[in-house]
Amino acid sequence: MDALPARFKKLIENVAVLVEDYPSLDVRRRMGAPSRSAILGLYHGTPFQHRGPYYGNLPPDVIVIYQKPIESICATEDEVREQVQDTVVHEVAHYFGFSDEELREIERQIAAERSRKPAKKEG
Repeated sequence: MDALPARFKKLIENVAVLVEDYPSLDVRRRMGAPSRSAILGLYHGTPFQHRGPYYGNLPPDVIVIYQKPIESICATEDEVREQVQDTVVHEVAHYFGFSDEELREIERQIAAERSRKPAKKEG
């Protein structure tokens, strides 16, 4: 969450970020996930743009990050950190009302930009 741009951080209210090992069977069924490693994160709540003047006095929205699926697709600690950040950004985008289709396109563009950047030198 610390890596989010300030203009987004100041708009986020009443959101809890949790880490769980895996999504529950109920979550996997609702999401149509073929395995417990298919979901990296999940946003539960009322998206920002759907909150009216009477929105309030509610429990916090929740972003859940699933640790084991993320670790299973990463080879290094740096990759885990990057994937956690990407997953948090993805779920925060759902908070702001972005659909999965919109996010897939944005994530494709980000991946293309990353692949064009030169690799960091170890040193």
